[in-house]
Formats: sequence, structure tokens, C-alpha cells
Amino acid sequence: MPAPRKYPEELRERAIRLVRDRIADEPVRFPRSVEASTMRIEMPEKRKKYDREFREGAVRIVEETNKPIAQVARDLGVNEGTLGNWVQRARAAREGHGELTRDDVEELKRLRAEVAELRMERDVLKRSVVLWVKEATK
Repeated sequence: MPAPRKYPEELRERAIRLVRDRIADEPVRFPRSVEASTMRIEMPEKRKKYDREFREGAVRIVEETNKPIAQVARDLGVNEGTLGNWVQRARAAREGHGELTRDDVEELKRLRAEVAELRMERDVLKRSVVLWVKEATK
């Protein structure tokens, strides 16, 4: 036994007739969920492609100005969800490679100086070993 219909058959047929009459008069844009091929409806133009520079700039605006994503998206004429995805991807890519804190910068400077000093000491030791070997073999 088929499931009971939500709307009476009469109302359903009338709605279909109205839609078909409307389509005959002028093309209507329906959401993508409606079967466009069966109703002969024009689909919206292809989705926009944004270049890498634009995406990075939009993400930079969101992060540097601390404005809400929705507001920046409206200002740029971009879908809010699209900009949110860009920001999320940028944050995920940067995770682990984030900006260094002041303590991290100081430690990095200290460690680089220590590495330079150790390299110098290593080079001096190499030269002294070479001289020592030459003296020993004479």
C-alpha cells in the first residue's frame, strides 16, 4: 500500500499546472534542488572562480581587521560560507607554523647565535687537528 500523500491530488495537479504555465511565459530560476532538466528551467551562471591573490587578501582582511567574516564577505561581494572556508583553510595550513611569540623570537636569536659560535669552534678544532696531524707525521 503506498504511503498517504501530504497534499490532495487535486491541489498537486493544480500546482503543477501553474508552474508549467509560468515556465511557458518566462523562464524562472529555481534552487538547484529542483530538477531543472524535467522542468526546462534556466540554471544560474557558472559559479565564480576567485584567484589566489584575492582569496589570500580576503583572508588577510578578516584576520588583520578582526571584522566578522559576514561583514567582510558582504563588503567584498563574496558568499559568507565561501570566505569562511578560505579562512578556515588558511588557519589549518598555518597551524604549527603560526606567528612566533616574543619569547620564541628571543630564544630563536639566542639559539642562532649559539649555533654560529659552535660552528666557529668546530672550524677552529678542524684546523688544529690538521696542524697536529702534520706535526706528528714530520
